[in-house]
Amino acid sequence: MIKIICVGKLKEKFWVDAVKEYSKRLSKYTKLEIIEIPDFKSDIASIELDKEKDNILSKITDKDYVITLEIEGEELSSIKLSETLEKKLIQHPNITFIIGGSSGLHEKIKTRSDFALSFSKLTFPHQLFRVILLEQIYRSFKIIHKETYHK
Repeated sequence: MIKIICVGKLKEKFWVDAVKEYSKRLSKYTKLEIIEIPDFKSDIASIELDKEKDNILSKITDKDYVITLEIEGEELSSIKLSETLEKKLIQHPNITFIIGGSSGLHEKIKTRSDFALSFSKLTFPHQLFRVILLEQIYRSFKIIHKETYHK
């Protein structure tokens, strides 16, 4: 199963529709659970991170293989990501991706992470990034099953 924990809610209909489309496509290959954690607004980033941390950690089990999305993480090609997912799904019942809020991720979340993944040194809007992540997971399953899609 793939689990995606994200801080914040999708607001615009086009993001919601894109997530629904990739969720539908992924249902052919795996169970998918998307968990939205409320984002906390504060002028002090450490307060935001601390409040979000407990909510995120409560959604993770000891058996989950946790991949945090971090600018400082390792960049992988789509093929390498598919190989990683294929291998980890054999070893773990759940692969859990975590997309932090506007202030990033608390150090305890980063410490719990099994792998820090970066898609780029660029900063993306969180709503857009959720769609990008789902598309890459979908692409990974297409590669794993040797189906046309990835070029």
